[in-house]
Amino acid sequence: MRRLLREPLLHFLAIGAVLFLFFAWRGGGTGPTSSRIVLTSGQIDHLAAGFAKTWQRPPTEAELKGLIDDWVREEIAVREAMTAGLDRDDTIIRRRLRQKLEFVVEDFGAAPPTEKELQGWLEKHADAFRIEPQVAFRQVYVSRSRRGASAEADARAILARLRAAGGKARIDNLGDPILLPQEIALVSQSEVARMFGSDFAGRIEKTAPGTWTGPVESGFGLHLVLVRERAEGSAADLASVRPAVEREFMAERRKRQLATMYERLLEKYKVIIERPDVAKAGGGKAKPGS
Repeated sequence: MRRLLREPLLHFLAIGAVLFLFFAWRGGGTGPTSSRIVLTSGQIDHLAAGFAKTWQRPPTEAELKGLIDDWVREEIAVREAMTAGLDRDDTIIRRRLRQKLEFVVEDFGAAPPTEKELQGWLEKHADAFRIEPQVAFRQVYVSRSRRGASAEADARAILARLRAAGGKARIDNLGDPILLPQEIALVSQSEVARMFGSDFAGRIEKTAPGTWTGPVESGFGLHLVLVRERAEGSAADLASVRPAVEREFMAERRKRQLATMYERLLEKYKVIIERPDVAKAGGGKAKPGS
């Protein structure tokens, strides 16, 4: 029973019934086929609030009258257009009505997820939120365009100097200028690939820390690289990825709720799909077995 009471479709239908009874009690409908137009004090407050939000001040009496007159004209226009059938077979209107229906159902069935629900969803989708391996390294750049045919030899000569100096070698006066930093703090493998290219990232992923190596090719040229530190990938905890987990959880729940709603609403209808004749559409007779 508790699960049934949380169903968004049940909430939607209950709200519709309450609105129907309310308007009937007020003394007649105010829908598209009615000649009665009612603008409530609450709606007037809403119009005034919208004006104040835009202009940072409340409307004057004349401006409020203008807002009311415009609302009445819009209501008249909408009713006349619907009476004339102008809303039918209009793709934009159909999509907007569908969106409004789905938003109403979602709003009345979207209870905040519990910690237990989010934790369970994270465990079920752990791979999608897994923390990538990270690497910190130093790099000295050697430009092919600057050095031409001697680039490879120059890179190996610089590599020999770096190996002799060790991991703490000064590198600010070595190699060629490049906009990328020479000292890279711990970053994910995907970030390394974004900065230097996937081939470069794949190469240093397999490089042992503590030793200068190279030359390592990138889209920029040649690099001499010293991997300083690695951090292995790990499963994420809920606290570190909660906003993303909650966003994905809510999206999946909304999709599931809408699917359930449409399945139940579909029971009210008999759907007939008249497919075009394949032979006529193709301009000839269909071949046997096709």
